[in-house]
Amino acid sequence: MNIARHVSASLLLALAGTTFMASAVANSTLDQVISSKTLRCGVQLDYPPAGFRNRANEPDGYDVQYCKDMAHALGAKAVIVETPSSERIPALVSNRIDVLIASASISPQRAMSVSFSQPYVNYTNVVLTRKGANIESFQDLKGRHIGGVTGTTTEQELQVLRKGWNDQNGSYTGFGSEAEGYLALAQGKIDGVIIGNASAAALVQSGQFPTLAIKGVAPTPPDLCGIAVKRSDTQMLNWVKTFVWAQVKNGRYRELYAQYFGEGQAPSLTVAGVDY
Repeated sequence: MNIARHVSASLLLALAGTTFMASAVANSTLDQVISSKTLRCGVQLDYPPAGFRNRANEPDGYDVQYCKDMAHALGAKAVIVETPSSERIPALVSNRIDVLIASASISPQRAMSVSFSQPYVNYTNVVLTRKGANIESFQDLKGRHIGGVTGTTTEQELQVLRKGWNDQNGSYTGFGSEAEGYLALAQGKIDGVIIGNASAAALVQSGQFPTLAIKGVAPTPPDLCGIAVKRSDTQMLNWVKTFVWAQVKNGRYRELYAQYFGEGQAPSLTVAGVDY
């Protein structure tokens, strides 16, 4: 009798486990995308050249094209969902998008909510200021009014550097988007920000803010960004990792970097001594 009960209990547990696994597979974003033939990508469209609207008001940029490449590989249609910086992780968690391709820095804190691929793009930071603001380097930001986008890795790194200054006269203002920060800088409400080198170059070259200028490199680590999927979606994560690997292997990464960043050789997507 006891043996029979034990066998029955074991059988029930096995069946329950099989049902759970079947449910997880059925709920995979990868299967849903293949079935629906639609891939919803969350992309920032206020962060050129990664994401912006071109003269025809259509989404364009490195991240936009990366989404289109991914959709093509899946036999699906790419749907670009404009996702501001502060909404990137919430959009993925709430299932408004299937994948996040929005220059999101890989961090342990974010990885508590979503799962990241290996890096697909590498940024360095520079100082963006106004012409005539008497700022020629990062150290000149000490004692000045500076800003950044709330919740970003760049903001966190900047705050750490500011603590080392023991700056009694300077101030910091957080903004909800890159565009808000650029406008505040152009209007003289702040004196400087630090942003990705490629984005700063694209912004200055666009002529949208003719008074802005790049003044030196910020002493922050390279910003390695990953593509994010839902935290428990192992199938989608494994596919995305394979896709990123293939983009580098077949030269598409170098091609897209040259097209949108125009900064010579595409930087390494690894950290020395670390295999992500």
